[in-house]
Amino acid sequence: MTEFKKPYVIAEIGCNHKGDIAIAKELIKIAKIFCNVDAVKFQKRNNKELLTEAQYNAPHPNTNNSYGDTYGAHREFLEFDVNQHQELKDYCEEIDIVYATSVWDTTSAKEIASLNPEFIKIPSACNNNYEMLGWLCANYKGEIHISTGMTTKDETTDLVAFFVSKGRNKDLVLYNCTSGYPVPFEDVCLLDINLLKQKYGDTVKHIGFSGHHLGIAVDVAAYTLGANIIERHYTIDRTWKGTDHAASLEPMGLRKLARDLNAVHSALTFKLMDILPIEQVQRDKLKNRKG
Repeated sequence: MTEFKKPYVIAEIGCNHKGDIAIAKELIKIAKIFCNVDAVKFQKRNNKELLTEAQYNAPHPNTNNSYGDTYGAHREFLEFDVNQHQELKDYCEEIDIVYATSVWDTTSAKEIASLNPEFIKIPSACNNNYEMLGWLCANYKGEIHISTGMTTKDETTDLVAFFVSKGRNKDLVLYNCTSGYPVPFEDVCLLDINLLKQKYGDTVKHIGFSGHHLGIAVDVAAYTLGANIIERHYTIDRTWKGTDHAASLEPMGLRKLARDLNAVHSALTFKLMDILPIEQVQRDKLKNRKG
Protein backbone atom coordinates (compact mmCIF):
# COMPACT_ATOMS: atom_id res chain seq x y z
CA MET A 1 0.00 0.00 0.00
CA THR A 2 1.38 3.42 -0.97
CA GLU A 3 2.14 5.72 1.94
CA PHE A 4 1.44 9.35 1.12
CA LYS A 5 3.75 11.48 3.18
CA LYS A 6 2.65 14.96 4.15
CA PRO A 7 3.42 17.41 1.34
CA TYR A 8 6.36 19.75 1.90
CA VAL A 9 6.21 22.93 -0.17
CA ILE A 10 9.30 24.99 -1.01
CA ALA A 11 8.90 28.51 -2.38
CA GLU A 12 11.94 29.19 -4.52
CA ILE A 13 12.65 32.90 -4.29
CA GLY A 14 15.95 32.38 -6.09
CA CYS A 15 16.97 35.76 -7.49
CA ASN A 16 13.41 37.13 -7.70
CA HIS A 17 14.30 39.57 -4.91
CA LYS A 18 15.97 41.81 -7.56
CA GLY A 19 19.07 42.22 -5.38
CA ASP A 20 17.08 43.96 -2.61
CA ILE A 21 17.16 42.34 0.82
CA ALA A 22 14.00 44.19 1.87
CA ILE A 23 12.14 42.54 -1.04
CA ALA A 24 13.69 39.21 -0.05
CA LYS A 25 12.31 39.56 3.48
CA GLU A 26 8.90 40.59 2.15
CA LEU A 27 8.86 37.45 0.00
CA ILE A 28 9.74 35.36 3.06
CA LYS A 29 7.00 36.96 5.15
CA ILE A 30 4.32 36.49 2.48
CA ALA A 31 5.40 32.88 1.90
CA LYS A 32 4.97 32.16 5.61
CA ILE A 33 1.92 34.20 6.60
CA PHE A 34 -0.17 34.22 3.42
CA CYS A 35 1.01 31.22 1.38
CA ASN A 36 1.49 28.78 4.30
CA VAL A 37 4.45 26.98 2.76
CA ASP A 38 7.15 25.07 4.62
CA ALA A 39 10.38 26.58 3.27
CA VAL A 40 11.85 29.34 1.15
CA LYS A 41 14.94 28.91 -0.99
CA PHE A 42 17.48 31.35 -2.39
CA GLN A 43 20.53 30.92 -4.65
CA LYS A 44 24.24 31.46 -4.03
CA ARG A 45 26.89 31.81 -6.72
CA ASN A 46 30.54 32.76 -6.78
CA ASN A 47 30.36 34.26 -10.24
CA LYS A 48 34.11 34.52 -10.82
CA GLU A 49 34.44 30.81 -10.03
CA LEU A 50 31.37 29.75 -11.96
CA LEU A 51 31.85 31.76 -15.16
CA THR A 52 34.72 31.98 -17.61
CA GLU A 53 36.19 35.44 -18.16
CA ALA A 54 34.47 35.59 -21.54
CA GLN A 55 31.10 34.64 -20.04
CA TYR A 56 31.54 37.11 -17.19
CA ASN A 57 32.29 40.01 -19.53
CA ALA A 58 29.73 39.15 -22.22
CA PRO A 59 26.48 41.11 -22.46
CA HIS A 60 23.36 39.56 -20.95
CA PRO A 61 21.56 37.54 -23.66
CA ASN A 62 18.34 39.43 -22.91
CA THR A 63 19.12 43.07 -22.13
CA ASN A 64 15.53 43.70 -20.96
CA ASN A 65 16.16 41.37 -18.01
CA SER A 66 19.68 42.56 -17.22
CA TYR A 67 20.72 44.35 -14.04
CA GLY A 68 24.20 45.16 -15.35
CA ASP A 69 26.18 46.07 -18.47
CA THR A 70 27.63 42.53 -18.64
CA TYR A 71 26.33 39.13 -17.61
CA GLY A 72 28.83 39.09 -14.75
CA ALA A 73 27.72 42.51 -13.52
CA HIS A 74 24.11 41.36 -13.77
CA ARG A 75 24.82 38.29 -11.65
CA GLU A 76 26.81 40.28 -9.06
CA PHE A 77 23.93 42.76 -8.70
CA LEU A 78 21.57 39.92 -7.77
CA GLU A 79 24.02 38.23 -5.38
CA PHE A 80 23.74 38.37 -1.59
CA ASP A 81 26.92 37.78 0.42
CA VAL A 82 27.13 35.20 3.19
CA ASN A 83 26.37 37.78 5.89
CA GLN A 84 23.18 38.76 4.09
CA HIS A 85 22.25 35.09 3.82
CA GLN A 86 22.77 34.80 7.58
CA GLU A 87 20.41 37.76 7.99
CA LEU A 88 17.80 36.04 5.81
CA LYS A 89 18.18 32.76 7.73
CA ASP A 90 17.80 34.62 11.03
CA TYR A 91 14.63 36.27 9.73
CA CYS A 92 13.25 32.89 8.61
CA GLU A 93 13.87 31.47 12.08
CA GLU A 94 12.22 34.53 13.65
CA ILE A 95 8.96 33.89 11.78
CA ASP A 96 9.25 30.06 11.81
CA ILE A 97 9.85 29.09 8.20
CA VAL A 98 12.73 26.96 6.91
CA TYR A 99 15.58 28.75 5.10
CA ALA A 100 17.51 27.03 2.31
CA THR A 101 19.72 27.94 -0.63
CA SER A 102 20.80 26.42 -3.93
CA VAL A 103 24.58 26.47 -4.35
CA TRP A 104 26.26 26.61 -7.75
CA ASP A 105 29.94 26.12 -6.87
CA THR A 106 32.21 24.81 -4.12
CA THR A 107 32.94 28.23 -2.61
CA SER A 108 29.22 28.96 -2.31
CA ALA A 109 28.62 25.49 -0.87
CA LYS A 110 31.19 26.14 1.85
CA GLU A 111 29.71 29.55 2.67
CA ILE A 112 26.14 28.30 2.93
CA ALA A 113 27.13 25.15 4.83
CA SER A 114 28.72 27.43 7.44
CA LEU A 115 25.19 28.71 8.20
CA ASN A 116 24.02 25.13 8.93
CA PRO A 117 20.66 25.20 7.12
CA GLU A 118 18.33 22.19 7.29
CA PHE A 119 19.02 21.42 3.64
CA ILE A 120 21.09 22.63 0.71
CA LYS A 121 19.90 22.33 -2.90
CA ILE A 122 22.02 21.47 -5.92
CA PRO A 123 20.52 22.75 -9.18
CA SER A 124 20.34 20.57 -12.26
CA ALA A 125 23.16 22.51 -13.89
CA CYS A 126 25.59 21.53 -11.13
CA ASN A 127 24.63 17.97 -10.25
CA ASN A 128 27.80 16.69 -11.94
CA ASN A 129 30.11 18.93 -9.89
CA TYR A 130 31.57 16.07 -7.87
CA GLU A 131 34.15 18.29 -6.21
CA MET A 132 31.31 20.27 -4.63
CA LEU A 133 29.22 17.19 -3.90
CA GLY A 134 32.18 15.43 -2.30
CA TRP A 135 32.91 18.40 -0.06
CA LEU A 136 29.27 18.57 1.05
CA CYS A 137 29.13 14.82 1.75
CA ALA A 138 32.22 15.09 3.93
CA ASN A 139 31.51 18.37 5.72
CA TYR A 140 27.78 19.16 5.73
CA LYS A 141 25.42 17.03 7.82
CA GLY A 142 22.02 18.26 6.57
CA GLU A 143 19.91 16.98 3.71
CA ILE A 144 21.22 17.45 0.17
CA HIS A 145 18.49 18.04 -2.41
CA ILE A 146 19.37 17.56 -6.10
CA SER A 147 17.39 18.25 -9.28
CA THR A 148 17.74 15.95 -12.29
CA GLY A 149 16.86 18.31 -15.13
CA MET A 150 19.07 18.07 -18.26
CA THR A 151 20.50 14.85 -16.79
CA THR A 152 20.58 11.40 -18.40
CA LYS A 153 19.31 8.33 -16.60
CA ASP A 154 22.86 6.95 -16.49
CA GLU A 155 24.11 10.21 -14.96
CA THR A 156 21.38 9.97 -12.31
CA THR A 157 22.43 6.40 -11.54
CA ASP A 158 26.04 7.54 -11.15
CA LEU A 159 24.90 10.40 -8.90
CA VAL A 160 22.99 8.13 -6.54
CA ALA A 161 25.86 5.61 -6.52
CA PHE A 162 28.21 8.41 -5.48
CA PHE A 163 26.02 9.22 -2.46
CA VAL A 164 25.80 5.53 -1.58
CA SER A 165 29.60 5.31 -1.71
CA LYS A 166 29.84 8.25 0.70
CA GLY A 167 27.24 6.79 3.06
CA ARG A 168 25.01 9.82 2.50
CA ASN A 169 22.21 8.41 0.34
CA LYS A 170 19.70 8.56 3.19
CA ASP A 171 20.26 12.34 3.28
CA LEU A 172 19.67 12.63 -0.47
CA VAL A 173 16.44 14.03 -1.94
CA LEU A 174 16.14 13.47 -5.69
CA TYR A 175 13.88 15.77 -7.71
CA ASN A 176 12.17 15.07 -11.01
CA CYS A 177 12.70 18.21 -13.10
CA THR A 178 12.65 19.51 -16.66
CA SER A 179 14.94 22.50 -17.13
CA GLY A 180 13.10 25.26 -18.97
CA TYR A 181 11.44 28.61 -18.15
CA PRO A 182 8.55 28.02 -18.52
CA VAL A 183 8.13 24.33 -19.45
CA PRO A 184 5.16 23.31 -21.66
CA PHE A 185 3.02 20.58 -20.14
CA GLU A 186 4.07 17.94 -22.66
CA ASP A 187 7.69 18.38 -21.51
CA VAL A 188 7.01 18.08 -17.76
CA CYS A 189 7.19 14.25 -18.04
CA LEU A 190 5.57 13.52 -14.69
CA LEU A 191 5.71 9.76 -15.12
CA ASP A 192 9.47 9.94 -14.61
CA ILE A 193 8.55 10.28 -10.93
CA ASN A 194 7.46 6.63 -11.10
CA LEU A 195 10.84 5.68 -12.54
CA LEU A 196 12.71 7.55 -9.78
CA LYS A 197 10.58 5.88 -7.10
CA GLN A 198 10.96 2.41 -8.58
CA LYS A 199 14.72 2.72 -8.97
CA TYR A 200 15.75 4.86 -6.00
CA GLY A 201 12.76 5.07 -3.64
CA ASP A 202 14.33 2.66 -1.15
CA THR A 203 17.80 4.16 -1.52
CA VAL A 204 17.26 7.91 -1.07
CA LYS A 205 15.36 9.83 1.60
CA HIS A 206 12.63 11.36 -0.58
CA ILE A 207 11.59 11.90 -4.18
CA GLY A 208 10.69 15.49 -4.99
CA PHE A 209 9.38 17.53 -7.91
CA SER A 210 10.75 20.89 -9.08
CA GLY A 211 8.31 22.44 -11.53
CA HIS A 212 8.81 25.27 -14.01
CA HIS A 213 5.40 24.96 -15.68
CA LEU A 214 2.37 27.25 -15.48
CA GLY A 215 -0.47 26.78 -13.01
CA ILE A 216 -0.69 24.34 -10.09
CA ALA A 217 -2.56 21.26 -11.37
CA VAL A 218 0.66 19.47 -12.35
CA ASP A 219 2.11 19.78 -8.84
CA VAL A 220 -0.90 18.04 -7.31
CA ALA A 221 -0.48 15.22 -9.82
CA ALA A 222 3.23 15.02 -8.98
CA TYR A 223 2.35 14.63 -5.32
CA THR A 224 -0.13 11.82 -5.98
CA LEU A 225 2.57 10.02 -7.97
CA GLY A 226 4.78 10.05 -4.88
CA ALA A 227 6.80 13.27 -4.92
CA ASN A 228 6.08 14.58 -1.44
CA ILE A 229 8.44 17.57 -1.75
CA ILE A 230 7.19 20.18 -4.19
CA GLU A 231 9.33 23.16 -5.22
CA ARG A 232 8.05 26.10 -7.26
CA HIS A 233 9.57 29.44 -8.22
CA TYR A 234 7.76 32.28 -6.48
CA THR A 235 7.55 36.03 -6.95
CA ILE A 236 5.37 38.95 -5.92
CA ASP A 237 4.77 40.04 -9.51
CA ARG A 238 5.32 37.89 -12.60
CA THR A 239 5.81 41.00 -14.74
CA TRP A 240 8.90 42.10 -12.80
CA LYS A 241 12.22 42.39 -14.59
CA GLY A 242 14.19 39.13 -14.55
CA THR A 243 14.31 35.74 -16.23
CA ASP A 244 12.56 33.59 -13.59
CA HIS A 245 9.44 35.67 -12.88
CA ALA A 246 7.49 34.36 -15.90
CA ALA A 247 7.79 30.76 -14.64
CA SER A 248 6.97 31.71 -11.04
CA LEU A 249 3.79 31.61 -8.97
CA GLU A 250 2.47 34.81 -7.43
CA PRO A 251 1.36 34.69 -3.77
CA MET A 252 -2.25 33.67 -4.44
CA GLY A 253 -1.13 30.85 -6.72
CA LEU A 254 1.35 29.59 -4.13
CA ARG A 255 -1.28 29.81 -1.39
CA LYS A 256 -3.72 27.77 -3.49
CA LEU A 257 -0.99 25.22 -4.25
CA ALA A 258 -0.25 24.66 -0.55
CA ARG A 259 -3.98 24.49 0.20
CA ASP A 260 -4.69 21.96 -2.57
CA LEU A 261 -1.73 19.73 -1.71
CA ASN A 262 -2.82 19.53 1.92
CA ALA A 263 -6.41 18.85 0.87
CA VAL A 264 -5.30 16.00 -1.40
CA HIS A 265 -3.12 14.60 1.40
CA SER A 266 -6.18 14.47 3.66
CA ALA A 267 -8.22 12.78 0.92
CA LEU A 268 -5.70 10.05 0.04
CA THR A 269 -7.05 7.42 2.46
CA PHE A 270 -9.11 4.22 2.38
CA LYS A 271 -12.45 3.93 4.10
CA LEU A 272 -11.96 2.58 7.61
CA MET A 273 -15.48 1.10 7.55
CA ASP A 274 -18.04 0.28 4.89
CA ILE A 275 -20.36 3.09 5.96
CA LEU A 276 -18.71 6.21 7.33
CA PRO A 277 -20.53 8.21 10.04
CA ILE A 278 -21.06 11.05 7.57
CA GLU A 279 -22.76 8.55 5.24
CA GLN A 280 -24.89 6.88 7.92
CA VAL A 281 -27.02 9.99 8.25
CA GLN A 282 -27.67 9.99 4.51
CA ARG A 283 -28.17 6.21 4.42
CA ASP A 284 -30.83 6.39 7.14
CA LYS A 285 -32.60 9.14 5.24
CA LEU A 286 -32.14 8.21 1.58
CA LYS A 287 -31.17 4.56 1.06
CA ASN A 288 -33.71 2.49 -0.82
CA ARG A 289 -35.32 0.21 1.78
CA LYS A 290 -37.07 -2.00 -0.77
CA GLY A 291 -33.84 -3.49 -2.11
